[in-house]
Amino acid sequence: MFLRRIFDQLGELLLPRSCVFCGTPSQGDEQSICVGCLADLPWLESNQAFAAEPFECALVPLSYDFPIDVAIKKLKFSRKLFYAPALAELLCAACPRLPDDIDAVLPVPLHWRRKATRGFNQAMELARPVAKHLGLPLVRGVYRRHATPFQSGLTATERSRNLRHAFACRAQISYRHILLVDDVITTGATTRQLAKLLLQHDVEHVSVLAVARAT
Repeated sequence: MFLRRIFDQLGELLLPRSCVFCGTPSQGDEQSICVGCLADLPWLESNQAFAAEPFECALVPLSYDFPIDVAIKKLKFSRKLFYAPALAELLCAACPRLPDDIDAVLPVPLHWRRKATRGFNQAMELARPVAKHLGLPLVRGVYRRHATPFQSGLTATERSRNLRHAFACRAQISYRHILLVDDVITTGATTRQLAKLLLQHDVEHVSVLAVARAT
């Protein structure tokens, strides 16, 4: 622990932490987002966990508006991975409003072709810190069977049809309440299809945590 603290302090000296949105050097307990930018983010008024079929609860703290929309796009399509810790911090801060019986975390799977092209799964980059924060394991063995077309621009019906049978499990799942983690929720078609699959494999409850909601 002592050595880790030394290395962290050395890292701060060599690469001082600053806000990902405005570039202001971090002060005090600030990490990836400064106090000013944190207050100015597009927080949803209904910043509370709520029930939404087929989920035990859904928690999406922000609206998909500036600067969150820009950060997510740059993370996904421009490989600006420094946005991932900042977005994960927002998710971790929301975790106290989740049910306390969640026992595993599952990032929404990305098809292997798209992951190979992009180089990473943005949902995994967000889910890993959340799982660590909660002290829970990541679910393995759930994968995306089809490289479905991008969901943007599709109607709710088209999104649902696009995702039919998109996910599969390689093995039985032994967890009771799984938390799905994703970057953006629009109609919820992706997470609903994934939740239905999990419920068919003896998972009792599924909740979802995402950074932003697009309307």
